[in-house]
Amino acid sequence: MNNTNDNPGISGIILAGGKGRRMGSVDKGLQQFRGRRLVEWIIERLQPQVSEILINANQNSECYAQYGFRVISDLIPDYAGPLAGFHSALSAAANELVLTVPCDSPFMPEDLAERFRPALAAASVDIAVARTGSQVHPVFCLLRRSLLPHLSRYLSQGGRKIDAWYADLNVVEVSFDDKPDAFSNFNTLQELAAAEKKDD
Repeated sequence: MNNTNDNPGISGIILAGGKGRRMGSVDKGLQQFRGRRLVEWIIERLQPQVSEILINANQNSECYAQYGFRVISDLIPDYAGPLAGFHSALSAAANELVLTVPCDSPFMPEDLAERFRPALAAASVDIAVARTGSQVHPVFCLLRRSLLPHLSRYLSQGGRKIDAWYADLNVVEVSFDDKPDAFSNFNTLQELAAAEKKDD
């Protein structure tokens, strides 16, 4: 297995388990962007921040496995969305703290863990989530593995929305106003092609 940096106690999860419907039902993480697959950009930025990487994927597992990290599929059937990826991550992670990121944000911050960890240090905080301005980015978060039973109950009751799940948890929003474009993602092939032509 491909080892990550020795940032203690954090498992990093790349969420690549969706169907990519708005992108024409392609596997978003495997799409090319500036000469590399999107997932490769994410690995490069995530790897120094964590001591373990897991890739949540429900198709093309053999392609993702080539990167040397453990590939985990959803335990909840029928492509239940990002929370299903959270659920699999919390079930499989080796560490108590789990950092989640999507596969389609190649400019994601390289200091997510550094900023999230102090915010989560308070004993009463369950989840630290990224925010720019008034916009919250719920798939970019650091959460405790001990939330697995709470999430399992929510999913078993048919819940699928991230913000609705953590509505009754203690959540702290961490500002990334100095990096407003770091959370840009691609939902369509047209967006991907347009970004390809822009400078960093």
